Amino acid sequence: MANVTYKNVFKRYGDVAVISDLNMEVADKEFVVFVGPSGCGKSTSLRMLAGLEEISEGEILIGDRVVNDVPPKDRDIAMVFQSYALYPHMSVYDNMAFGLKLRKTPKADIDRRVKEAANILGLENLLDRKPKQLSGGQRQRVAVGRAIVREPAVFLMDEPLSNLDAKLRVTARAEISKLHKRLGTTFIYVTHDQVEAMTMGDRIAVLSDGLLQQIDSPRNLYNYPNNIFVAGFIGSPSMNFFDGTLVGEEGKLFVDTGDFRVRVPDDRKKTFGSYVGKEVVFGMRPEHVHAPEFAPPNIDGQPIEATVEIVELLGHELHLFMNSGKYSFVGTVDTRMDVHAGNRIGLVFDMKNMHLFDKKSEQAIR
Repeated sequence: MANVTYKNVFKRYGDVAVISDLNMEVADKEFVVFVGPSGCGKSTSLRMLAGLEEISEGEILIGDRVVNDVPPKDRDIAMVFQSYALYPHMSVYDNMAFGLKLRKTPKADIDRRVKEAANILGLENLLDRKPKQLSGGQRQRVAVGRAIVREPAVFLMDEPLSNLDAKLRVTARAEISKLHKRLGTTFIYVTHDQVEAMTMGDRIAVLSDGLLQQIDSPRNLYNYPNNIFVAGFIGSPSMNFFDGTLVGEEGKLFVDTGDFRVRVPDDRKKTFGSYVGKEVVFGMRPEHVHAPEFAPPNIDGQPIEATVEIVELLGHELHLFMNSGKYSFVGTVDTRMDVHAGNRIGLVFDMKNMHLFDKKSEQAIR
């Protein structure tokens, strides 16, 4: 079993806690992604698991074994870093074999493992080359291959794609996902890129300021964020937020932002009813903002007006950066919409997909 467990884990530097009371379990053969902004503690969480950072408090288990005091080389893990750190004077073969040679692994076993890893990663014809003769994507695969030959219980990857260009990152994401399925091993992957997280992980752990905000499947994380931070971090462009007050009139509920008012769907009245008269934060994702003439059928739409400030055509979608009163927000609308900066336009919010958060706690209201 290669499940990983964090139990009440803290990491402090003096009086500063960079990880606070981290509790989570990664199941055997699961692919879990740690995601969050720079400085949130995601790499530190990984490095504590690897044994490269000491744990200030709590326990980390790999399988049933507490590894707090186990040296990194004895934890049965392999790590791929942001910097590939290949030896420039060694061939691809020798780079992949080096760690096994240090462990005095039999030569025949080394040869078998290196060639199997090279076959998995498409490096069979590059084994005699030096790193300087490789592209960035090929170097990245060599670094992954060096980890594969270890045949570890757990793979740890710390932003391994951040040095690649955008197009190559898309290809490399798919390669790593296929590799996970092929090896059937536990993967823990760290990134600041929420697109990587959403496309690769079985589950995603979102961190902010050293605190675990939510861990869930990509679908649930996107559709049911626990709080404003998760809602705003996951999704591109990010969710729009509007401060408002929940008001009730003639058996109906409205969110009144001061600049516009939208009606809450009747099937959400019971959920939100206790917040009548209270300050709330209304959330709406850009893809649920529509031009009326191209709005999908059967939506629970609420019209508003806005002034267009910036128009971004991305080919398959059109981003409008707009303002309505004191609020700036983004809409991802149909590319057939003929609109220009400075236009005053009508829009429709799809209220079936609204989100509402408590203004003080910033927690989702459900």
